Amino acid sequence: MGLYKRGTVWWMSFSRNGGQFRRSTETEDRKLAQRIFDKLKGEIAEGKWFEHLEGEDSTLNDLLDRYMKEYSAINKAPKSHLRDKGLEKHLRKFFGNKFLTEITPKMISEYKMQRRTEGVSPRTVNYELTLMGHAFNLAMKEWEWVKDNPVMKVRKERVNNKIERWLSLDEEQKLLAASPLWLKEIIIFAINTGLRQAEIMDLKWSQINFTRKTIIILEQKNKSVDTLPLNATALGVLLRKKPSILEVNKLVFVNSMGNRIGSSVLIRAFHRAEKKAGISKIRFHDLRHTFATRLVQNGADLFTVQKLGRWKNTSMVMRYAHHCPESLRAGIEIMDTLNPSVITNLSQEHTDNGSKPQLRIVND
Repeated sequence: MGLYKRGTVWWMSFSRNGGQFRRSTETEDRKLAQRIFDKLKGEIAEGKWFEHLEGEDSTLNDLLDRYMKEYSAINKAPKSHLRDKGLEKHLRKFFGNKFLTEITPKMISEYKMQRRTEGVSPRTVNYELTLMGHAFNLAMKEWEWVKDNPVMKVRKERVNNKIERWLSLDEEQKLLAASPLWLKEIIIFAINTGLRQAEIMDLKWSQINFTRKTIIILEQKNKSVDTLPLNATALGVLLRKKPSILEVNKLVFVNSMGNRIGSSVLIRAFHRAEKKAGISKIRFHDLRHTFATRLVQNGADLFTVQKLGRWKNTSMVMRYAHHCPESLRAGIEIMDTLNPSVITNLSQEHTDNGSKPQLRIVND
């Protein structure tokens, strides 16, 4: 039995029933740590101390090993699991060899600060903390490794979710003119469907119903199936590409060898076309924003935009509501239909007096 320091905090080490235990006193004061240790020794002698959590002898590396193997690899889509692999390496670098019971909210806050000074975006930092927090939740609720989740006590970074970039019709024409045919087809299809990059690249002919003019999308996150209508422009792209003998399990958009177009190949070609077109910086994902913005600008209600774009709720679509006040005109003009005689009377007064009508406000 004894006290020892890990960093600036005093820890206790003692044996119990043949096992070696370590526990933080959660204090930097040597005298207070000794009193806590003496009290614990008394409880052990009286048979009152029996609690032991596996997390007291496990590090964050141990937790992430189990999380990645038993949860991420099994329950997440391959793309999400791959993203987790990228996120966890930063957590391991900072926390890896620390015991789970040693990790505090203060330590997590210091991690956030370090990542931001490294130039990492707030969104990425939040993704990392979300992964760590989820792993701690499993360790607490299902695996009984720890008693609480320190990540829950740390606020997330503020992220600017405002989307201000979409293609104007003129920019779209310049981009298409600067693109090779295969990329032009993908851009047109993306703008007219709002599909995400991976959904387009993984699209198979079996998902297209030419008779009903619909497309079936398999949601990776919630495993749901959505059937969406296709407009004439998107359908035209598919009809021009439709092979004479339709192999339903074949991809729609392929390279010259008939294989899937790699993400890196697509993005490089997209940025070359963007540069050649001479338009300001735009991402491929902004084609999805272009889809939503144009719908709103031309009077589509937010519920319709939500369903066509498959956003979880209308609050995620509200970012587009301010793009064009004219799209709200149809709504406000409903008021004119409720009492048209007011407009008629004002017009008549203007005609009779030869001057503009005076608006008189009467207080009841």
